[in-house]
Amino acid sequence: MLEKINKAADFIRTKVDSVPEIGLILGTGLNSLAEMVRNAKSISYKDIPGMAVSTAPSHQGKFIFGKLANKSVVIMQGRLHYYEGYSMQEVTFPIRIMQALGVKTLLVTNAAGSLNEELQPGDIVLITDHINFTGNNPLIGKNYAELGERFPSMNEPYSKRLIGFCQEIAAENDFEVKKGIYTGLSGPSLETRAECNMLVFLGSDLVGMSTVPEVIVAIQSEMEVLGISVVTNLSNIFHNEAHSQEQIWENAEKARINLEKLILCLLKKI
Repeated sequence: MLEKINKAADFIRTKVDSVPEIGLILGTGLNSLAEMVRNAKSISYKDIPGMAVSTAPSHQGKFIFGKLANKSVVIMQGRLHYYEGYSMQEVTFPIRIMQALGVKTLLVTNAAGSLNEELQPGDIVLITDHINFTGNNPLIGKNYAELGERFPSMNEPYSKRLIGFCQEIAAENDFEVKKGIYTGLSGPSLETRAECNMLVFLGSDLVGMSTVPEVIVAIQSEMEVLGISVVTNLSNIFHNEAHSQEQIWENAEKARINLEKLILCLLKKI
């Protein structure tokens, strides 16, 4: 594993000059930030030794290196998902690469379904905590001390400091951000009504198929993490019609301008 990570990181260093301070993972329909990067250098996942390829719709499958809000960043334009058939170690391999490159802060975005009537399609939700319901964990297996603690604490996986900054930015710019608990499932089938009711009973506000594995590895890597969900649909407990991918994309677009503003202003603060 260590050799694989180092080989990938060394390959990237031959392609880019900048050392990224901050990593961003862009979820479904949230690719516009990558187009704002100055002096951008793009590297396709398929060209990186040991890296899996993104197969999810709209996930372009490349790293973008450069400057955003005057900070050196690396952006994942498209993530890897457990439901694509990859192992948890493959899904989180990009976080290991970021760690090797020196990333200290990780901003994770995703598209999520709402289990809470107060969280409506188009809302921006700051993740305060999560429930790992994927049935797996990326830290299972041999532990390498060089990568982090064998039993990392998940007492505060999502930074209260960064959440506070986001709340300040939203207030200053006259838009609303909400807060909620995110549950990560394996997918790719969407949740049944019974599953949604179970998740509500367990205390979840949002549900999706990503983020949790990446955050676990980021915490082991001692990164400061912010998680942001864009609500793209209401869960089955609120309506009887099946979700369409078109609706999900439309609702992600509703949040795009404010989400861009939120992240750009946050980068200036950290």
